[in-house]
Amino acid sequence: MLFIATVLAGMLSPMQSAVNGQVGKELGDGNLSAVVSFASGLVVMTIIILSQGSTRKGFASIPHKITAHRIPWWNWVAGCCGAMVVFSEGATASVLGVATFQTTLISGMVISGLACDRLGIGVDSKQPFSIPRVLGAILAIVATVLVVLPNWQMPKVIALAVLPFLAGLLAGWQPAGNSAVARETGSMLVSITWNFLVGFCILASVLLVRFAMGQVTPGLPSDWWMYLGGPLGLLSIALMALLVRGLGLLLLGLASTAGQLIGSVLIDWLVPALGNQVYFVTILGAFVALVGAGIAMMPSAQKPL
Repeated sequence: MLFIATVLAGMLSPMQSAVNGQVGKELGDGNLSAVVSFASGLVVMTIIILSQGSTRKGFASIPHKITAHRIPWWNWVAGCCGAMVVFSEGATASVLGVATFQTTLISGMVISGLACDRLGIGVDSKQPFSIPRVLGAILAIVATVLVVLPNWQMPKVIALAVLPFLAGLLAGWQPAGNSAVARETGSMLVSITWNFLVGFCILASVLLVRFAMGQVTPGLPSDWWMYLGGPLGLLSIALMALLVRGLGLLLLGLASTAGQLIGSVLIDWLVPALGNQVYFVTILGAFVALVGAGIAMMPSAQKPL
């Protein structure tokens, strides 16, 4: 039951991609779409942390903790990874389709996760490049190639697919940064709020510069559901935090990845209004990405370095 619940929770991620993709399509700007998504999530998190004295105190202590240099500086800017993911959703998800977007994103995250394990980023000890781990990375690349095959004759679409793949590469070390901030502040809620604040400030700063240069016209989504991108992401994070206690990290990762890929294919298939087609190679690529993620997440039989 926990595994099934995690699969369903994983489906929230492609829902978020679909929402942000449609916002980007309506507003005609991925940067503006990402600002809307982060702003909605930041509002929710601000209300949550202000309602508790401990979280208010933890958040207020962040400036002092940053200057104390007790954890590496890059942990405090992990929100830039989330900003890249949400920006790529608004810029590419409506064009690529949710299934292609999610598969390329997950493939990038698999490769990034292996690199982080090897370098000891966010883990207690370094993990070697074992055969299963390398095979998982290779399958992640194969999955990316498969899902973009239907658009091979459209160079612009192929170029867009690079964006979520790069976002996935960056997102691999985001959990490590958020976890370190949570330990330092004593609250995961504070860490998530800080993550949203950093991402929002980066995206909003870029948007203001572009607005001053006349490159973007300000606007807001017309439908209420287009503001759900941030809350959907928050709900997914909250559910994963609850479910990991009963499943453990390995099964949680497998189940959530399965949910992301199954949900993305179903959205493209069941919601034709999004204008995306599901090809056989799309489903095959999603399956290969799931297998690659599963292999990559297998515990190494070798001793850590």
